[in-house]
Amino acid sequence: MTLASLDAVLMRARADGRGVGAFNVIQLEHAHGLVAAAERTGLSVVLQISENAVRYHGSLVGIGTATRALAEASTATCVVHLDHATDPELVRQAIDLGLTSVMFDGSTMPDAQNRDLTAEVVSRCHRAGVSVEAELGEVGGKDGVHAPGARTDPDDAAAFVADTGVDALAVAVGSSHAMTERSASLDLELIARLRAAVPVPLVLHGSSGVPDAEIVRGLRAGLTKINVATHLNAVFTDAVRSALAADERLVDTRRYLGPGRDALRDEAARLLQLLALLARN
Repeated sequence: MTLASLDAVLMRARADGRGVGAFNVIQLEHAHGLVAAAERTGLSVVLQISENAVRYHGSLVGIGTATRALAEASTATCVVHLDHATDPELVRQAIDLGLTSVMFDGSTMPDAQNRDLTAEVVSRCHRAGVSVEAELGEVGGKDGVHAPGARTDPDDAAAFVADTGVDALAVAVGSSHAMTERSASLDLELIARLRAAVPVPLVLHGSSGVPDAEIVRGLRAGLTKINVATHLNAVFTDAVRSALAADERLVDTRRYLGPGRDALRDEAARLLQLLALLARN
C-alpha cells in the first residue's frame, strides 16, 4: 500500500528543499496517467479531486474510490486529496472513503468564520489521520472574482496556522487559477517572508500560468506544493483533438482518450522531475 498523508510527503520535501506536484483528477484517465508519471519518475504525487469534479460526477464515491484504488496498487507514493472543498459534509465523505488529505477552502468567508470552520475541519480530519490544507484570503482566478494582485500577509498567515492547526497553507503570491498562458510572475520576496513566518509548507495554486523557470525560483524562495490543473488539461485535450482530427471515423473512445492519457503522463512526469531538481542542485 503506497497511500501517504499530505503532511508526511510535504514535510519531507520541505526538509529536502524540493517541490511536490499536485495534479487534478477529472476522469479516470487522469488518475491512470498521473500514477504512471509518479511510477516512471520514482517521485511522490498528489492526486487532487476538486469539489467541481465531484459535482461533475455527481458524487465523490466513484472517482474517489477508483483513484484511491489506483494509488493503493501503485509502486509510487501517492496522496489522494480532496481539493477546494467548501462543504464540511463533503470533507466527511472524503474521510469515510479513505482519502488521505483535504483542502478546505473557506477563503470567501469572513475571516473569523474561515478560521473557526477551518479549525473544526482540522480537528475532525486529524482524528482520522487526514491532513488538511487551507487558504487564507483569495488566490486569483476562481470564478472570475479574485484579482491576480492579491497577496497574503506573512503575519496573518502565521496567525491563521496557529489558530487552525492546518498542515499546509495556500498563499497568494502572484499566480491565478485557470490561466491558459504561462506568463505569471511570482512575488519571490513575499514567498521568502512567508517561508520564514509560517511553520507549515506553502502551496502555490494556479501554477498552470507560471513558467518553469519562475516555478523553480518560487521553490527556491520557499514554496513546496505546486498545483497544476489547466496546463495538464490542455495537454490532454490537444492530444485528443489530434487523434480525432487524424481519423474522422474514430468512435472507439480508447483510441482518443488513450493518447490524451499518455500525453498527460509524459508532461506530468516532466513536471515532477522539474520540481525535484532543487534536491540535486
